[in-house]
Amino acid sequence: MTTVPGRAPLLTLNTLVRLKRELGGDVVAEPPRRLAVPEGMTAPLGCDAVLVPARLGRLLVPRLPRMGCVYADRTHWWWLVPADSDYALEWPAPAQYVTGAILPGASRAPELFHRPDGTLPYTPPIPLYLTLCRLTGATPTWSRPISA
Repeated sequence: MTTVPGRAPLLTLNTLVRLKRELGGDVVAEPPRRLAVPEGMTAPLGCDAVLVPARLGRLLVPRLPRMGCVYADRTHWWWLVPADSDYALEWPAPAQYVTGAILPGASRAPELFHRPDGTLPYTPPIPLYLTLCRLTGATPTWSRPISA
């Protein structure tokens, strides 16, 4: 730190770097965790995920005609869907659409709850979307009145 008479102390680049290091600013953040596609399966369309609270996940299972990979922990369930399954859709709250199937702030990956037969890990997004709309009382995007 350099001082000039009559002025506030001047911080040099070296001082700022040292302060950043002392405050832990050089800690390398872990790369985001992603839901893994199970071994032997392929995701040719890429993968995104739909995250729902566990209580809602349990209600979805018996209502879906087909399920892909579903991961679960105590609080949330993740449904793998093809990438860009949010195109022109507003997924109803409390569901969250997660691009890249990234686990937000998760310290460990959830357990695989359901693995489909075959090689594709996807839950068909439209039946999942419609079932979520029904369970949450939301109106599907294409059924809403258009206002001019």
